[in-house]
Amino acid sequence: MTQITPALIAEHGLSPEEYARIKTLLGRDANLVELGVFSVMWSEHCSYKSTRAHLKKLPTKAPWVLQGPGENAGVIDIGDGDAAIFKMESHNHPSFIEPYQGAATGVGGIMRDVFTMGARPIAMMNALRFGEPDHPKTRHLVSGVVSGIGGYGNCMGVPTVGGEVNFHRSYNGNILVNAMCVGLARTDKIFLSAAKGAGNPVVYIGSKTGRDGIHGATMASAEFDDASEEKRPTVQVGDPFTEKLLLEACLELMATDAIIAIQDMGAAGLTSSSAEMGDKGGSGIELDLDHVPQREENMTAYEMLLSESQERMLAVLKPGREAEAEKIFRKWELDFAVIGITTDTNRLVVKHKGQVVANMPITALSDEAPVYERPFVKRFPAQGLPAYDKNKPVLASLEKLLGTPDMASRRWIWEQYDNSVMNDTVQHPGGDAAVVRVHGTKKALAITTDVTPRYCRADPYQGGAQAVAEAYRNLTSVGAVPLAVTDNLNFGNPQKPQIMWEIVAGIDGIGAACRALDFPVISGNCSLYNETNGEGILPTPAIGGVGLIQDVTKMATVAFKRENDVVILLGETSGHLGQSIYLREIEGKEEGAAPVVDLALEKKHGDFVRGLIAAGRVDTVHDVSDGGVLVAVAEMALAGNIGASIGQAGIADAIGFWFGEDQGRYLIAAPFAQAEKIVAEARDARIIVAELGKTGGDALTIDAKHSVALAKLRTAHEAWFPRFMAGEEIPVTN
Repeated sequence: MTQITPALIAEHGLSPEEYARIKTLLGRDANLVELGVFSVMWSEHCSYKSTRAHLKKLPTKAPWVLQGPGENAGVIDIGDGDAAIFKMESHNHPSFIEPYQGAATGVGGIMRDVFTMGARPIAMMNALRFGEPDHPKTRHLVSGVVSGIGGYGNCMGVPTVGGEVNFHRSYNGNILVNAMCVGLARTDKIFLSAAKGAGNPVVYIGSKTGRDGIHGATMASAEFDDASEEKRPTVQVGDPFTEKLLLEACLELMATDAIIAIQDMGAAGLTSSSAEMGDKGGSGIELDLDHVPQREENMTAYEMLLSESQERMLAVLKPGREAEAEKIFRKWELDFAVIGITTDTNRLVVKHKGQVVANMPITALSDEAPVYERPFVKRFPAQGLPAYDKNKPVLASLEKLLGTPDMASRRWIWEQYDNSVMNDTVQHPGGDAAVVRVHGTKKALAITTDVTPRYCRADPYQGGAQAVAEAYRNLTSVGAVPLAVTDNLNFGNPQKPQIMWEIVAGIDGIGAACRALDFPVISGNCSLYNETNGEGILPTPAIGGVGLIQDVTKMATVAFKRENDVVILLGETSGHLGQSIYLREIEGKEEGAAPVVDLALEKKHGDFVRGLIAAGRVDTVHDVSDGGVLVAVAEMALAGNIGASIGQAGIADAIGFWFGEDQGRYLIAAPFAQAEKIVAEARDARIIVAELGKTGGDALTIDAKHSVALAKLRTAHEAWFPRFMAGEEIPVTN
């Protein structure tokens, strides 16, 4: 028997105090198998021990929320008996070590979280962060991650409809790969993971268990160092073709009434799925690992319990339904085995080769996991107005901005994804939000992912609020009513007080925005310890937002659609350049205060814009975000291949007006008669509004005297990514 030493305990990511607590809960020393089980279940990745106390502050309820945090994914009611099920999760560390498989299995895992709830996945999104473009690993990582996302999603036949990609030196040693999946189900066919009752068969379905991914959850809960690439064996290997079979088989089984509970074998594999199902159901589970389908010889109990092999599920069936379920899974050429039974002992008991190899109270693995109120040190948010050259030529700066790594077209990426499969994608990548029709209806779901890490570093509270507000604006801009969010909280080491403050302030900002905007958090993921050699990433609390369009024929897009439409700006422009893209890319500075988010105005402006779209009065809307007003106008012009002539009288600071990143703003284009009514109604509602000019021609003209051809802007906008990926140039480091 392996001796449990302090070194072995530390190797499993447990502190001496945590192991002492384990001994108390067990009433004895743990054996090696039990130590492995506790190490993954008490890891940051599975237990949220540093964030759980703060996550409780987030708003999670609304009349349309059917299932909030705590299940595989969140569920909202979208009317007519339909439900949208969605979640976002990270696969950051695996994707840095092995980018293709890391990203691919991230996609596969989040799809399983959604279809284990009874939903058919209808859309994928992602939020990606890479290091400096001229870092020696960046091109390889971008290529592998994009290929992995496309390879898995395309094979599954689920469209990848959008996302975001940014570059910054803080991600050089720790990229972020956050994957979001949205599915559809009927409200009366939602499946949960609570294994209630005793004497029910526990069945294993899907792929065989191998040695890949062992200690993946533990790896995801630790910092990286120079030897991190040696952790390649902890990265799972995915097979999308098997997952497609698993999806169809699960949905077929779900059409019967045989299932009591079902759970994806994700992080910590068989261990987490069995322990969590038993805990939620208030029952115990007894497993016999001799019956687990294995693809490698002589696997130990430790290896089987901790393996994170992909495309596997655990289900609890009604007694006597095993043969019916097995017939379905055999038809789909998948493994099926009865590997255990539910009990009334509230214990997880594991047998292997006739011996009990683990016997633990289930609550010890879940409810009794440590919850830390980690100390944090507040710092003052970044302050002040940055200095900048007010005389730089505006249009030359616009052209440069459109060709920078963070602002260039992502066409090279999204053309590698099948974004039209299923034939329900109504808005494709490149707009404010993706729009996917609810099949066979006029309804559609709008989906977006958003966060601005440079704001979050300057002021984590405002940055967290801004991420929610921008998701709200992006959904609003296509005409959707924002209904709920999922979050993916990517931060550094929570044991550093200054990082823990970023986490706490970020969560508080998210919570404030979600409450003010009636936009609850229904699912999510925390990814901490995103550091390499002590250098942390920018705080990156990504927000995935979902909204509902009741009539998809009344929807807006960013593209200019007609000549002589009036271009209208809603919202106040003060010229805020602190932490802006302009300041970083043109002036070479990352400084100043983050823009303040006025949540009351966000709601007021959003309600106004959605009303115009729903009434069929407006079909061209774009929110103003990175790069400010002029970048937004240019994006609208390029999308519609129609120019514009714009200006604003009495501007004291043209740079601030055109490139400032004040929040809560929208651009609208509408025919003259409609535009005059909109402006009047906005003023009556006490919304700041300005007519900037009109659409037309093949150039973007400012103040009737400075002009740049759309073709020139398009070349700058479209060229960077293909050239970068072809290795044709070393981009300027930001």
